[in-house]
Amino acid sequence: MGVIGRKEAFLRVLSTVFLVLTVCLVAFDAQTKLLFYSVVRKATFRDLNALFDLVWIDSAAAVCNLLQLFRGYILPGSKEDLTSNYRYLAWGFCLLDQAAAYIVFAANSAAAQASMLAVTGESSFQWMKVCNRFTRFCIQIVGALLCAYCASIFMAVISSISAYNLFRFYSPKKFLLLKGK
Repeated sequence: MGVIGRKEAFLRVLSTVFLVLTVCLVAFDAQTKLLFYSVVRKATFRDLNALFDLVWIDSAAAVCNLLQLFRGYILPGSKEDLTSNYRYLAWGFCLLDQAAAYIVFAANSAAAQASMLAVTGESSFQWMKVCNRFTRFCIQIVGALLCAYCASIFMAVISSISAYNLFRFYSPKKFLLLKGK
């Protein structure tokens, strides 16, 4: 398959599917309620900044995974050629995978924490519980966050595969020196 292995490609496709599913579940989730007999309130992902950021970060991570999938068609040669001739690109791919995994996990954790405030409320700030009134909206957000954490796990595994593919060409005895052929 060229530069990218089958298992890594499968994990990238799987994480991209979960990221896109998360984005769709969060971005298209909305619920309208009639409050106090005359006030209409609509709950969307734009009401919570962490959910808004989650949509954009997960979208960017999905695009990043797709670009990484297609690097096998863009860069000629095998993994050995990539590491010996394009060593700096291999470092860039590894660091990009690491950064994407960490940023997606951080965005998911921030969205989960902000969503917990919507579930429990905060009496000292006089924030009411949102999920008492918008239950379908909250249930769909929980499903989206579960998909997002599955994508985070897949991206962590991809990141470790990427690190392994980079560092297996270096000598274990001398720090960061390439192995001889």
